Amino acid sequence: MKTTAAKTDKLIELLLTFAKIGFFTFGGGYAMLAIIENICVERKKWITPDEMARLTVVAESTPGPIAINCATFIGYRIAGLGGSVFATLGIVLPSFVIIFSVSRFLDNFLEIGIVASAFKGIRLAIGVLIFEAAVKMMRKIRRDAVSVAILVTSFLVMLAVDLFAWSFSSVSLMLVAAFVSLLFFFIRNRKRGGSCSE
Repeated sequence: MKTTAAKTDKLIELLLTFAKIGFFTFGGGYAMLAIIENICVERKKWITPDEMARLTVVAESTPGPIAINCATFIGYRIAGLGGSVFATLGIVLPSFVIIFSVSRFLDNFLEIGIVASAFKGIRLAIGVLIFEAAVKMMRKIRRDAVSVAILVTSFLVMLAVDLFAWSFSSVSLMLVAAFVSLLFFFIRNRKRGGSCSE
């Protein structure tokens, strides 16, 4: 009886926590990452900073929005399949309700002067949130020559893509970076194995 009540409480907590994240965060998944980390890692201690860093990479690499993937994983980690469902519902429902309400009841919503001005301010705040999430992740990753080289090269390539309007997919860049990283991983392991056998 107590176990069932505790599990129900945990499911409700997951739903409300991720509903709050979904309701008060504008700008999509990347803007939500800083909030997810603040609540799930620093306040509630549901996952560790290292797990959050790995989760971000996996959530970005798998199909679907990054924030939803993060919520699903954390929910599963805390309360199994039910937890993943409740956490996912929590993060999705606020956006769905807001967008549905806006599209249903307000025509030309963004043409309203007050709303347009508010969204200009929100856009700046979103940039800050995304930057904060990136800085936190950069501090926590292990730095070696290969990682730094991949980071700098990726940044320069994406900057060139934006500046010169090249048609180059960010997915392709991720695949190339993953291939290079794996290649160096296998080379490093082979060298270590060779030195051990000697």
